[in-house]
Amino acid sequence: MTSRPVLYKITFLSQGKSIELYAREVASSGLWGFVEVAGLEFAPAGEGLVVDPTEERLREEFGGTRRLHLPMHAVVRVEEVERRGTCRIRDAATGEKVIPLPLPGNRPGGA
Repeated sequence: MTSRPVLYKITFLSQGKSIELYAREVASSGLWGFVEVAGLEFAPAGEGLVVDPTEERLREEFGGTRRLHLPMHAVVRVEEVERRGTCRIRDAATGEKVIPLPLPGNRPGGA
């Protein structure tokens, strides 16, 4: 019987937003009061025809991160899941999905 790699969905609060990421490792950090998250998973770049701006924004922010140390009080939930879903950013107060605006200088048309 082959075991499938473990995958976790981590929901945490940051700057008034609720962020959902997927990772391969979650543990108590060596830093007291923090949760250590490693092996962040994102959809492969260019997969499919539709580009998800939320996924791209999170990939830009966390793509090069080896280990993420989150304050324990900021972690809302850690779930072990069967497969990776869509990474999300929501408003922490209302729960509404936040659609990231393009960063200055990254506008279509090159201007």
